[in-house]
Amino acid sequence: MFHIQEKQIQTAFRDLVRIRFGVEAEIVIEQPKQSSFGELALPVAFQLAKALKQAPKKIAADLVEAAGAMPGVASLEVAGNGYINVRFDRGAYGAGLLAGEGEQPAAAAGKTVVEHTNINPNKAAHIGHLRNAVLGDTFVRMLRALGHQVEVQNYIDNTGVQVADVVVGFHFLEQKTPAEVAALIAPEEPGSLRFDYLCWDLYARTSQYYKDHPEALAWRAATLHEIEANHGPLAEMAHLVADAIVNLHLATMLRLNIQYDVLPRESEILHLQFWASAFELLKDRKAIYLEEEGKNKGCWVMPSSAFRGEGDANEDSKVIVRSNGTVTYVGKDIAYQLWKFGLLGKDFYYHPLTRYTDGHDVWVSADTPQPRPAPAFGKATRVYNVIDTRQSYLQDVVVAGLRALGFDAQAEQSIHFSYEMVALSPRCCADLGIELSEEDARRPYVEVSGRKGLGVKADDLMDKLIESALGEVASRHPEDNPVAQQAVAVEIAMGALRYFLLKFTRNTVIAFDFQEALSFEGETGPYVQYAAVRAGRILNKLEERGETLPDFRAELSREAMARQLENEDCWQVLLAASRAGSALERAVTAGEPAHMARYAFQLAQEFSNFYQRFKVLDEPDRERRTFLLWMTEFFALQLKRTLSILGIAVPAYM
Repeated sequence: MFHIQEKQIQTAFRDLVRIRFGVEAEIVIEQPKQSSFGELALPVAFQLAKALKQAPKKIAADLVEAAGAMPGVASLEVAGNGYINVRFDRGAYGAGLLAGEGEQPAAAAGKTVVEHTNINPNKAAHIGHLRNAVLGDTFVRMLRALGHQVEVQNYIDNTGVQVADVVVGFHFLEQKTPAEVAALIAPEEPGSLRFDYLCWDLYARTSQYYKDHPEALAWRAATLHEIEANHGPLAEMAHLVADAIVNLHLATMLRLNIQYDVLPRESEILHLQFWASAFELLKDRKAIYLEEEGKNKGCWVMPSSAFRGEGDANEDSKVIVRSNGTVTYVGKDIAYQLWKFGLLGKDFYYHPLTRYTDGHDVWVSADTPQPRPAPAFGKATRVYNVIDTRQSYLQDVVVAGLRALGFDAQAEQSIHFSYEMVALSPRCCADLGIELSEEDARRPYVEVSGRKGLGVKADDLMDKLIESALGEVASRHPEDNPVAQQAVAVEIAMGALRYFLLKFTRNTVIAFDFQEALSFEGETGPYVQYAAVRAGRILNKLEERGETLPDFRAELSREAMARQLENEDCWQVLLAASRAGSALERAVTAGEPAHMARYAFQLAQEFSNFYQRFKVLDEPDRERRTFLLWMTEFFALQLKRTLSILGIAVPAYM
């Protein structure tokens, strides 16, 4: 509702400035420094002063006089040296909220693709992967809440170096056959080490072996060749490893309620000649050239000027195809990006991979057709790639590839949704039993490393959080049965984890800490969940008394709303609770899920203030009690909706 009022006022003043002064102006809206000044402040007079050669205060007075009565506005006032303060019609505002105005978003044009998670299918997911997935999933939820059609992709690099290194470990170091690896994936013995955990250790051991025996890197090269050719026991083993770990990754992410629409695999980009088509396009448009001398002799490269600017022409060009004929990651990614926009003239075949409990199917790319028709994937209007900030250079090369091919519009709509890494606090390392040197113990955070095997596996982290939450739940609600306690503990733990990963802006390094994440006080997921539970509890108590909620629309007229909202505390609380749409739009525009997390916390704070100020069920006045019950229900809905956008559930109790 608040954001609708903002837009109406913006539109009205934009038209007014055009008619009154013959000027096109972008109408900026600010929040007044004090709530007593009104709900909105417009500095438009200052924007126009230079062009019109008039004092801002005079321009503001002219605009206020010309505006006259505006729907939903009680008054317009000139303040200071030329601000226009806007005061809402409180009765109309409350009645609009009661009528549900502005709850249905307008559908956005075109399809948006959000690619996130993208874990190399060579070992268990770790906490850094969780930040990627939670950021991507939350941004998808934000876009969908605004009416966008969104397709969620999870790119599977099943032919890359990381998978090859695990295959090297199994084949060359452990002398295992594909059949023996298959037996490890589905072990008959109960309690056997999970396959992705086993590969976690093997990957670290293989990396160390390369360090001690550099000549063993020839094994990696041979394995990569066989995988790309899709022939032989090493290729078979790579498929077994990657497919098994992808399924485990999907299960890990589902614990956080993260789902996908389609998993495009790198193997099909190669087998279906996606890269071959992109390669020919790049050569035809002279976007790349064959290097004939120097260290990159025999390689196909993109000149550095394409992605660094003309002033950096002496910098190293980017290798797209190595001298041995294998394509680099960025080359395959250019082909993938072209497909996302429907520019390649090719498509994958698709097979259904799994179905979530809500009936939603996940599809995976394939190189052979199958009878069941698949949805239409790709052909996006805009693309967000959720990839950490260390990959910014490669993302620049991908965009440069689109521009070199003449796809400037699509290059503009290729957005690198970057983020910083997740580390561990020294206290978190102690909680997990990770031994640190004295030097590391004094650091503000400890970096993780998959190659060194140092880090916290995502599932271990979630299990530990659930264990801690369960202890708290059981102590607060010993009368409940263990199954219910476990369900509540899971929702609290997952809410704590998601909120902790979201509350920091994307360019902030996170030092994860168990105790901070699970706290019921401060800016945490459990604090916001507690507010939602408390709001629901008031409504439940009404039912326990044998009463039902009043018919709010019948009893709360516009005049009744105006009377109740004369109370400044009620008005300010209602304003805060109704800003969800405005907060969401600003968060999407900024590309910052942290802004939405911050709003959820502020909303919870406002409800806590409301709860302390007003004794809803004990209010003797009928109209006021009805109004306070409506406010409670409105808060409960707003908290639930906001938490849902963050991917966080409201537990049965706290």
